[in-house]
Amino acid sequence: MTIENNQAKNIAHVLTEALPYIQRFSGKIIVVKYGGNAMVDEKLKKSFARDIVLMKTVGMNPVVVHGGGPQIGNLLERVGKESQFVQGMRVTDTETMDVVEMVLGGQVNKEIVNLINQHQGAAVGLTGKDGDLIRARKLVVENKSPELKTPEIVDLGHVGEVESIDTSVIEMLVQGDFIPVIAPIGVGEDGQSYNINADLVAGKIAEALQAEKLILLTNTPGLLDENEEVLTGLTVDKVDELIEKSVVYGGMLPKIRSALDAVQAGVVSSHIIDGRVEHAVLLEIFTDQGVGTLIHGRRSES
Repeated sequence: MTIENNQAKNIAHVLTEALPYIQRFSGKIIVVKYGGNAMVDEKLKKSFARDIVLMKTVGMNPVVVHGGGPQIGNLLERVGKESQFVQGMRVTDTETMDVVEMVLGGQVNKEIVNLINQHQGAAVGLTGKDGDLIRARKLVVENKSPELKTPEIVDLGHVGEVESIDTSVIEMLVQGDFIPVIAPIGVGEDGQSYNINADLVAGKIAEALQAEKLILLTNTPGLLDENEEVLTGLTVDKVDELIEKSVVYGGMLPKIRSALDAVQAGVVSSHIIDGRVEHAVLLEIFTDQGVGTLIHGRRSES
């Protein structure tokens, strides 16, 4: 069977467009936060795994951090425990934390590892408790309702934030040509486990590794303006301005703050991309147009 002339030209164009990106990012670490539709749609799951394996095959060093909120919610429902949220964060008592560890550190993590390995990759699953990777502290949340004279401290239980990252185990795996797959569970000084926002963990790991890129998969086309158009090529100053004008709000805020913090801490660029697009990671890395919002660390010219 022969390839039609136009099809052959298209294939050649794709390969030549990808070449400079392959050369530029060879040997570089790229942290990818995996979540949303890409984790539940079978076709998207397979395309994600193939993207990660291809990145490794051409010399890049992908590090995957994953979420798993819907899977946690499903298991809690099955065991008859109601999910409670405060300011978008899951209230995590001791019983819920046991479920979180079971789902994130077991079911979801091993499924992703298995999927990558089925596509001829060599993935290794971790939680932040392995190798003292993620040192956490309890997240303090304040309720600043207008009717309250002073802010009220809300106890979310085992919900944490990153205190520090020890990259030793990640670096050991990368040097051994493995693909680390990390569940966002940290451990406190008291030995308690903490559930941490996966976008935040991905950003902090990217900072600690001084990664070339941080890529956050979402269920939207990227960061949108008032006219629902995708914004890209953003500087730190421009993102600050969008937050101030409330163009960025709700569920996008943690992602954009994580992306912003990463580039301010030395990560070359952050990308918020549409995980509902097949092969979204490859399209963002290997094409001129990309498929989402790019934020780079340079500030606007004064």
